[in-house]
Amino acid sequence: MREAPGMHDPTVLPSDLPIPVDDGAARHLTGTRLPDITLAATTGPAVNLSKLQDLSVLYVYPRTGVPGVDAPPGWDDIPGARGCTPQSCGFRDHFAELKALGVAQVFGLSTQDTAYQREAAQRLHLPFPLLSDAQLQLKSAIGLPTFFTSGMTLYRRMAMVLEDATIVRVFYPVIPPDKNAEEVIAWLRTRSAGPRR
Repeated sequence: MREAPGMHDPTVLPSDLPIPVDDGAARHLTGTRLPDITLAATTGPAVNLSKLQDLSVLYVYPRTGVPGVDAPPGWDDIPGARGCTPQSCGFRDHFAELKALGVAQVFGLSTQDTAYQREAAQRLHLPFPLLSDAQLQLKSAIGLPTFFTSGMTLYRRMAMVLEDATIVRVFYPVIPPDKNAEEVIAWLRTRSAGPRR
């Protein structure tokens, strides 16, 4: 069911959304070290990805919506596009669990600018920063998968577990977005390789 104009609710995941399939676009990422790139954050100083230490979770999303502001045309028809707010809220709601499992830091990342991200982070009461890669530096540096719509190049939804800035686990595609944090937690609980923190 499609929303009426001006009635967009980014917290809702319609039941008839198309399901993304694994197109192989993220298979090369496991084992990759994050590049020497510094990204603006919604709170605190900018973050140099190559200097992340210990266990980190970086989830990537296309773009968060704003209540009452229509999504881009055809947004709900793009597999995996909708669900950025539920994905972020999932990591918010499970933040304490992630910390208890040894995750030193959690970050969300999109191509939206910091001012736009800051509104979402404050409205959603996120206890972690969102990072802005408006220049698509990670697409160029390590080939993060993207898609194009309404004049925008956006990142495809995914999540990564990092160990000292090296990607040790990739979740792609993410289905459904609101359960992504739980999927990450389940993997962290059962992982057998790597040091426990």
